[in-house]
Amino acid sequence: MTISGLVGLAFILVFSGLIVLFTVVKREQPEANLRPIAAFARLRRAIGLTVEAGSRLHISIGRGGLAGPESAAAFVGLSTLEGMIRSASTGDNPPVATTGNAALAILTRDILSSTYRDIGNIEQYDPATGQLTGFTPFSYAAGVLPIVQDKKTTAHILIGHFGSEVALITDAGERSGDLTLAGTDNLPAQAILYATAQEPLIGEEVYASGAYLQAGPMHIASLQAQDIARWGLVIIILAGALLELAGLDQILIDLFGGLP
Repeated sequence: MTISGLVGLAFILVFSGLIVLFTVVKREQPEANLRPIAAFARLRRAIGLTVEAGSRLHISIGRGGLAGPESAAAFVGLSTLEGMIRSASTGDNPPVATTGNAALAILTRDILSSTYRDIGNIEQYDPATGQLTGFTPFSYAAGVLPIVQDKKTTAHILIGHFGSEVALITDAGERSGDLTLAGTDNLPAQAILYATAQEPLIGEEVYASGAYLQAGPMHIASLQAQDIARWGLVIIILAGALLELAGLDQILIDLFGGLP
């Protein structure tokens, strides 16, 4: 194995160990200090109003697959769905979830049924609340529009992999006057959401959704592990700069440069 491969493996092992460590600590100390994000604070208020008014939430997990680089955003969307179900379980109308990928739609229904069973409210589970609205980008968006325009739906959470078609969904939410919180891993779609969504999630805020929506201690632990990893990278960069200034970088290159 090459030096870069060993470094990558060591990083994964250390990062995974930090997540496990912080997960155990989180269980003993349930309160965590998370920096405030206005989008999630507004969403929590919207959930309360939705439950009181007897309306419902709409969660769209996008159309990302489960085997490519977009799978990370898809799994974040699934954890967000679980958190939304738990938060709105006391309402009269259960949340509805939409997807644009067949495998993701199967997992969506599994999350719906398992979460309702876990909270002891399985009778509220309706398979129709997990909908596959289309297989192509714009057929998916077109299938979501009737749900967005439904007067029973008052808040929309879009977290997953989207393309330019997301503009149709956010525009419909704006016309309905509903809260639209949206985030994605696609940079062009992020630019669209920044201009069209009421509460856009920028960059890594998408991957922090599970922690802010109380999807489980593992999500908060991952944020804490990321913070340590960032500081570690900062220290490595600064150390490398100091070594270069001191003229010691060439010595390290001579020592390790010839290793496989």
